[in-house]
Amino acid sequence: QVQLVESGGGLVQAGGSLRLSCAASGRTFSGYSMGWFRQTPRKEREFVARITWSGGIPYYADPVKGRFTISRDSAKNMVYLQMNSVKPDDTAVYYCAARHTTYFNWPYEIDVWGQGTQVTVSS
Repeated sequence: QVQLVESGGGLVQAGGSLRLSCAASGRTFSGYSMGWFRQTPRKEREFVARITWSGGIPYYADPVKGRFTISRDSAKNMVYLQMNSVKPDDTAVYYCAARHTTYFNWPYEIDVWGQGTQVTVSS
């Protein structure tokens, strides 16, 4: 059974950095795309970033471009989200996501979700 487990969330001051990790297990992920979504109580779950398991060009949502970097380590079955210059608007629960194809943009396209990790940015 495919499983995604996030870690690395927490409290950070505005302008600071945080790195989220996602441990993937249960199968090989060749042909998958992996990424991150986020959600707050007042907003629907929204796309943040994705990358193919083969290490193709990453893709980012406009609000995080230039500040967040997604990467993966196929040898360790890990996906990361490096968050720099964070803002209070980045406060959300961040979810790791996987889909058995080369792209995704919407929550309904996702095959597997992690349980989420809370990120809180103080002003």
